[in-house]
Amino acid sequence: MHPAFPFLIPTWKKMQTSDMESNFAVGGATALPAKFLTKKNIVNLFTNSSLKLQLDWMSKHLDCTVRTIEGGCLEKQKTSVFVLGEIGANDYGHALIEGKNMQEIKNMVPEVVATIISGVRRVIMSYGAVRVVVPGIFASGCFPIFLTLYQTNNSSAYDKHGCLKEINSFAYYHNKKLQEAIQGLKREYPDVIIVYTDYNRAFQWLYDHAVHLGFDGKSTQKACCGIGGDYNFDLINLCSSEVPVCPNPNQFISWDGIHLTEAAYKRIAEWLIDDMLPKLQCCV
Repeated sequence: MHPAFPFLIPTWKKMQTSDMESNFAVGGATALPAKFLTKKNIVNLFTNSSLKLQLDWMSKHLDCTVRTIEGGCLEKQKTSVFVLGEIGANDYGHALIEGKNMQEIKNMVPEVVATIISGVRRVIMSYGAVRVVVPGIFASGCFPIFLTLYQTNNSSAYDKHGCLKEINSFAYYHNKKLQEAIQGLKREYPDVIIVYTDYNRAFQWLYDHAVHLGFDGKSTQKACCGIGGDYNFDLINLCSSEVPVCPNPNQFISWDGIHLTEAAYKRIAEWLIDDMLPKLQCCV
């Protein structure tokens, strides 16, 4: 697992439809540069890396590929799928941990979305990408870390699943703004297939069908590896060899209060693949 927030794992991939896959993810990385976040008094304790570094690494990799692979490199890139994200959730996650109010966090959305769109534009213009997948962010109000940090006796703060409404509503807000920006990109590059992937919808589907999918209905918001409180999570005593682990992780949605379990990610991946592949017009 990555030392970052769950959904908060920014992933940049170039996946070949043949046999090549490259991943330039940095655990805990943000969309916005560390200097930008510092000005807002938001500190990333895990890494100073941002989306730009991941794209720079990809750039070096592709430059090396161009030099070392004999011919056909451009054609291979044209048959590749570029996945940019999900990115941005770490920016917001660190802000939530710092205690920023929702309006302050909403004010970050234009910069975060613009950074993501700039990254998509870069792979299209610089590397001839013709298929780009841009995921939204998860509804983090269902994660034990935020359920613990923002726990309240106000029952109206929670939805039918016991998730925090305000934090989840923010995820919808970010995703809506991102989709609007993607529509603009599609008009700008009509010959490029740009697919928005709805991580949040997949996650909500998982919650709605948790019991049917084999998860323990009484533990949907508890961490498997964790200790303390209503959500089996303590920010001071994070999952480690010193912290107890549940005997049945496949029945839990949350692994450590920050990341999901393999079983949960598997179900979400299946949903996303079924939803995404037809839209890419290449892999079915």
